[in-house]
Amino acid sequence: MNHQLLIEKTTAFVKNELKNAEGGHDWFHIERVFNTAKLISEHEEVDSLVVQLGALLHDIADPKFHGGDESVGPKMASDFLKGHEVSNAIIDHVVNIIQHMSFKNSLGKSEEEFSSKELQVVQDADRLDAMGAIGIARAFNYGGFKNRALYNPKIPPNSNMTKEEYKNSNSPTINHFYEKLLLLQEKINTETGKQIAADRHQYMVDFLEQFFKEWDPKTSKSQ
Repeated sequence: MNHQLLIEKTTAFVKNELKNAEGGHDWFHIERVFNTAKLISEHEEVDSLVVQLGALLHDIADPKFHGGDESVGPKMASDFLKGHEVSNAIIDHVVNIIQHMSFKNSLGKSEEEFSSKELQVVQDADRLDAMGAIGIARAFNYGGFKNRALYNPKIPPNSNMTKEEYKNSNSPTINHFYEKLLLLQEKINTETGKQIAADRHQYMVDFLEQFFKEWDPKTSKSQ
């Protein structure tokens, strides 16, 4: 199967699987990550097919929507690719990307167990989608989906969580900025990604400053 046809079939598969997904982890999230990964790839020496497949399949079964089971996504991706006679080398690479790219895995040791330029590109694209205006929108969308408070001054953020603490956290959405979103800029791998991240990071900092001004107009609180 030629590469373009494989990408088209993978796109159709992902669109169908995520047709009822939560708004921050739906097809449009995948499409943004896919397009950003392609943009970054223009400046990196990578296998473009692996990058595109990794971007399309990276959230095919996000563990947070599957009882925390981190094996569902890699298996779905592997089964799909095997069904389209993709080489074992490409399948293994894509599966490794899915298994090692998430932020929570950077809180443990798994991020060190596998590395490739292709992983770095897809990882950057995914992390960039959690930053800036869209990152803010996604954070509050998911917070509403989980019925979490916007902010609670009595619940301080924990920016040094373990992987398990992060997975089990139910903290207010504003805490998520300090527990993940504001930490992403330092985790970007590529130069192109870093340039995009700088602008999006500052946008989040400015948003938080405005948020706290509005939360308590008597002060100009900013964390």
